[in-house]
Amino acid sequence: MESCTECGAPMGPRSCDELFDALLALDHARQAPWGPLHGVSVSCFLLQHPSRLPADDGAMAWALLQAYLAGGLDEANQLVGQARRGNSHRVKDRPSHDLRDPAQPPRDAPRSRFSVTIHDVAVDGSFPSSEFAERVRAWAAATVDAWSCGT
Repeated sequence: MESCTECGAPMGPRSCDELFDALLALDHARQAPWGPLHGVSVSCFLLQHPSRLPADDGAMAWALLQAYLAGGLDEANQLVGQARRGNSHRVKDRPSHDLRDPAQPPRDAPRSRFSVTIHDVAVDGSFPSSEFAERVRAWAAATVDAWSCGT
């Protein structure tokens, strides 16, 4: 069985990209449990598929996962709100801060396999609502753990 070259997940009938597209469709419906965890899910996926990281090298994704694991969805949403306000065209003096500081991930993506991937969160490919939040939390923890170890 083939594995994803980036996250190491064994490929089932659907690729990581196909599962991510399915998850985004659920997220954009803005219904619980998927919608509220959109930022966390996207951050996990990007950090596990580093070829897709944005120009900030995953700084926002990393900061969002750190906030989520430390203080839950409320803390993650506060960070997103701060970032949105900082990106507003109405802000004259944007703060210049490194979102990855003080606990930034290594510059290189982990070489190990992630213990939880989008395939685990998808279960049967449908991202069932039952225990979805718990699976996303495990995904976030596995992502941070792998990046923190730098292995």
